[in-house]
Amino acid sequence: MATNRITVGDINGIVGIVPTPATEDAARWDADQTVDLDETAKMVEMVVAGGTDVLLTNGTFGECATLTGDELYTFVDTVVQTVGGRIPVFAGATTLNTRDTVARGRKLAALGVDGLFVGRPMWLPLDEQQLVQYYRDVAEAVPEMALIVYDNPGAFKGKISSRAYQELASIPQVVAAKHIGLLLGGGAFIEDQKAVGNRIRLLPLENDWHYAAQLFPDEVTACWSGNVVCGAAPLMALKAAVGGRDWTDAAAIATQLEWALEPLFPDGNFELFMRYSIQIDNAEFAAAGLINPGPTRPPYQHAPERVLESGRECGRRWRALHDRYSLATADVALRA
Repeated sequence: MATNRITVGDINGIVGIVPTPATEDAARWDADQTVDLDETAKMVEMVVAGGTDVLLTNGTFGECATLTGDELYTFVDTVVQTVGGRIPVFAGATTLNTRDTVARGRKLAALGVDGLFVGRPMWLPLDEQQLVQYYRDVAEAVPEMALIVYDNPGAFKGKISSRAYQELASIPQVVAAKHIGLLLGGGAFIEDQKAVGNRIRLLPLENDWHYAAQLFPDEVTACWSGNVVCGAAPLMALKAAVGGRDWTDAAAIATQLEWALEPLFPDGNFELFMRYSIQIDNAEFAAAGLINPGPTRPPYQHAPERVLESGRECGRRWRALHDRYSLATADVALRA
């Protein structure tokens, strides 16, 4: 069990979120132990070696909602063993209620994770008082665990308000929040950042990190990316530019990332993406070709072909960027 809790100051750079590789039979309702552990170890080693600074597991496309408890623990154990303490690991612990989330969090803590990636129960929306109390309860129950809040308006029936963020910032265990960012969240990011100050690391999406970092250079020192398994090279270039406060270079890289991510929302429709996001992201990872994610698990198997193709095109574009940046980095090293 982790004993030295991660702090806000430890959350910097690229916070990478990974899928849960599936076995060939994982799409069947009667399949058992559907996690491909060999592919998991390969994926995690690639992500760590590629420069990811913090690892998150079992969010939406990590299929927290479709894994059995045994599958989740086996997967996270493989992740922890493969990482071997090189970077912090936050494991997804979201369930439909507080008590199950606490039980899951305690088991994950026993596996040696550094923290928990925690979304809200989603059967019914939570008001501000319920939301804050939920995170207080989890923090009280697993006090040795650092917590990253999962702010996904589509999955959790609404966005966390600035008032709630202000309250969450008073919980010592809450060190960061996966935020929807500036481009999708608009002015909410600015108000949320003002509410938390330097007490919580708000994480924007990778392609608008440079915008947020220019506004809050001492607070926004990290971003989240769900694309680390598609190739980390462009993210490493972005991290170097933002870290060096080279805003011109950072903006140019972000423009390229936006080009790669543009097909992800079918027909530019964010709501359509959210309806099939697990399947779309899975298609993206497969098309990038660096890992084999396997099939998606029930009940999230079907999606219209044109929707899946949007994910594939995103994967192809991201992989092209990764190869281009990898080649450029190799060329510089050769010249040196």
